[in-house]
Amino acid sequence: MIKKNTNDIFERMRAGETIRKNDPGYDDFGQAVARTIRLCNEMNTGATDTDQVRERLSEIIGSPIDSSTTIFPPFYINLGHFTTLGKNVFINHACSFLDIGGITIEDDVLVGPRVNITSESHPLDPADRAALVLKPVHIKRNAWIGAGATILPGVTVGENAVVAAGAVVSRDVAPNTVVAGIPAKVVKERLT
Repeated sequence: MIKKNTNDIFERMRAGETIRKNDPGYDDFGQAVARTIRLCNEMNTGATDTDQVRERLSEIIGSPIDSSTTIFPPFYINLGHFTTLGKNVFINHACSFLDIGGITIEDDVLVGPRVNITSESHPLDPADRAALVLKPVHIKRNAWIGAGATILPGVTVGENAVVAAGAVVSRDVAPNTVVAGIPAKVVKERLT
């Protein structure tokens, strides 16, 4: 469980503040990450069916995952406390979520294998590079994230949008569009 203290580092993370190793509460953050690594390892090596995976991931993120949602292991997450999964979500094998800045996945989203979603980055300034810069990622209803895609911090993928396999998404994706490439660009505007 997350330990609370004054100037709570987890509340600061939720607020999108930059986090540094010398911040008060950073040790609590380190302990939470160590717990998540342990639970992730147990989920990826010990769960024998999708119900067990869902149960373990619910423990990691701290809230129940709907029975309509399926996650295929291995699945990797670095904190878990700032991830929200909707109903009827499908997450394929070997995905990695860096959720310290927050990841929200709405209902009916498909996530292909080897997808990386990161809500955290680092400053360009070499003197401050170890700091964490946090920006939430939001995947809206009925989006499809193709195999091997990468979603970068601060991105919103719109409702019904498609991110092509291998794309690197550094900007918001409009609803009902298809984006592809590095960096991802719109290749189709109307899906209906």
